[in-house]
Amino acid sequence: MDVYWLEQSEADVPTADDWLSSNEVVRLNGMRVAKRRADWRLGRWTAKCALAIYLTLPDHLQSLQEIEVRPAPSGAPEAFVSNAGVAVTISISHRAGVAACAVAPSGASLGCDLEIIEPRSDAFIADYFTIEEQELIARVRLDDRSRLVALLWSGKESALKALREGLRLDTRCLKICPIDSVPNRREDIDGYFEDSALPFRPSAVVCAWSPMQVSCKDGSEFQGWWQCIGNRVRTLVAAPPPTPPIFLPTLTRDAHSVP
Repeated sequence: MDVYWLEQSEADVPTADDWLSSNEVVRLNGMRVAKRRADWRLGRWTAKCALAIYLTLPDHLQSLQEIEVRPAPSGAPEAFVSNAGVAVTISISHRAGVAACAVAPSGASLGCDLEIIEPRSDAFIADYFTIEEQELIARVRLDDRSRLVALLWSGKESALKALREGLRLDTRCLKICPIDSVPNRREDIDGYFEDSALPFRPSAVVCAWSPMQVSCKDGSEFQGWWQCIGNRVRTLVAAPPPTPPIFLPTLTRDAHSVP
């Protein structure tokens, strides 16, 4: 299954709100915290641009106004164009002034996440990671610890979005396995952390995606991909299994004008 990915920064978002629908303007005006407003605008701008490109819609403001991202009862984002549901699945993430939107065909389970590599406390690791994941973190060099913790946490965030549950679920009900080649057999996965060499190795190819697997306590699984560049981690998980994410181009015309 092909999955598409677009990133935008706060600098890409128009100053005015004339790319938002009337319903979105009402929702935005109800937000009183400046950071929440900025994050929400960035996420919506990124999602609208991704949908316009993916659906080959016109990229002017009037067209972007017709695209809406509405929360489902679960809180998961759903896409609408001219008040009609669109046969796509999307996932949105934002972190530290950058947002990402992943787009896949309708019916897919999909989650994406952006994370910043930063120090995390021992208490955080004990509260949110499985015993196997804690053991894996303890085995890495100190220089790699923050990066691995960010990767595992981001993978959990992506998987919880794919489950349409978010942080309502205990993050320890998921085991994240970032690997170079995904094991094909259940017994390989179950014994992976205990019996194999450390799997956390950055790809030798710049900007390449490396595979990951998510095992859930209920027996379900997701396949996915991860990427570490600089101080930022990207993760994506989906079912059916996705190919490596395909980066969408930016809008080909000035989306700040009306034809």
